[in-house]
Amino acid sequence: MTQIKVLGPGCPKCKTTYSNVLEALKLTNIEANVEKIEDIEEMMKYNILTTPVLMIDDQIKVKGRIAQVSEIVAFLK
Repeated sequence: MTQIKVLGPGCPKCKTTYSNVLEALKLTNIEANVEKIEDIEEMMKYNILTTPVLMIDDQIKVKGRIAQVSEIVAFLK
């Protein structure tokens, strides 16, 4: 099963990215484990400096900006 992580401290951009992930999953009918990581220490393990970050199967796909629904759909296909 696909693993999706949204890393960010809970700012509006992070929340929008998370919502976009859920929307993309609805559009594609793909089942995935979606995890929202807001803990700073946990985020540091991934060696990222800018948020939000979208990770799919442990690969960083987007960082420092909101991932658009259409982009996420393309990543999932």
